[in-house]
Amino acid sequence: MARRSTVHEVSSVLDRATSLGQLIEAHADDAERHRRLPAATVDALVGADMMRMCVPAVYGGPEVDPPTMIRTIAELARADGAAGWCSMIASTTSSMSSYLPPATAQAIYARPDIVTGGVFAPNGRGMVTERDGVAGMTVTGRWAWGSGTQHSAWVMGGVLADDDCFRLAWFEQADVEFHDTWHTGGMRGSGSLDYSVAEVFVPFEHTMQPGVTEPVVECGITRFSNFTLLAACVAAVGLGVGRRAIDELVDLAGAKRPQYSSKSLAENSFTQIELASAEARLRGARAFLLDEVDTAWAAIERGDEMTLEHRVGIRLAAVDAARAGVDAADAAFTLAGGAAVYDTSVLGRCLRDAHVVTQHIQTAPKLKGTIGRLLLGLDADTSMF
Repeated sequence: MARRSTVHEVSSVLDRATSLGQLIEAHADDAERHRRLPAATVDALVGADMMRMCVPAVYGGPEVDPPTMIRTIAELARADGAAGWCSMIASTTSSMSSYLPPATAQAIYARPDIVTGGVFAPNGRGMVTERDGVAGMTVTGRWAWGSGTQHSAWVMGGVLADDDCFRLAWFEQADVEFHDTWHTGGMRGSGSLDYSVAEVFVPFEHTMQPGVTEPVVECGITRFSNFTLLAACVAAVGLGVGRRAIDELVDLAGAKRPQYSSKSLAENSFTQIELASAEARLRGARAFLLDEVDTAWAAIERGDEMTLEHRVGIRLAAVDAARAGVDAADAAFTLAGGAAVYDTSVLGRCLRDAHVVTQHIQTAPKLKGTIGRLLLGLDADTSMF
């Protein structure tokens, strides 16, 4: 029988994220240089429960609702895209806690200082076996895009076993090898390197089967499509990065006087028009995404099911929001002129980070093909929706 969870008070979640902004900004350059979040940033995010927002209340988690998650992740990403990204990955990974056996979930997710992360893709291969009378599998594999896994005590990876079952497996960090592959333009601070395991035994109690395993904990998050939640939260990072880009431009425009101009950048009519357009675009995309998520969440809270129409609406809004973040960053970067091209420019970082968001499989522009088919009433593969 599923455990029923009760949502904790979440009104302060967004306030906590906002309060971290100054600290996160102060360490953003270090994150860029070292290609992973600094310990000070990780500690602050962990202490504020920003890395396990989907852990249910029965395990002592904050059990944050999706609309609040989106606002919170966007606020963290406004301070630094990489911090928002790592919070997003860790928190959406923590949604799997509701599907693990209670003893495993307690051991991994009931501790507020533990971060988890990993990759869903079935890049691991498992051989079903037993060890000391415990059923499980021996896993070997390598996964790319392991965002934040270096600060994760438990690292998840998708595994296809020789019994033809696809499972998500949780590995202790000591069993994981990290590979120095994260040399990138954008999201440098996210530490999204490759990681691997070699012949690691994983008890089945430390696994679950997506689409097969029933939730152990009964809560709203388990009734909200996991892929749809991921897409919305990835898009939230783009919204936060776009917001930071526009804010940086506004701060710069009043003081900067372009070469050969007698007026400040703010007094230039082209700047005014382009800024207003970017602001409208970003606000519209944010409102669209939040409206779609609010509608779906309200249905779940009423006890209704999340429908395909809900998922399609959110996925369309997520793709649009990711693109709006790029549009805002592009506009701000261009308007700022030559000062933005230096590595030390926040606008340069915003530009690079925003373009990473649209590369994610859950927010890539090509998804509009599937979304368009569904809007037209045609059949389409919705297994990743």
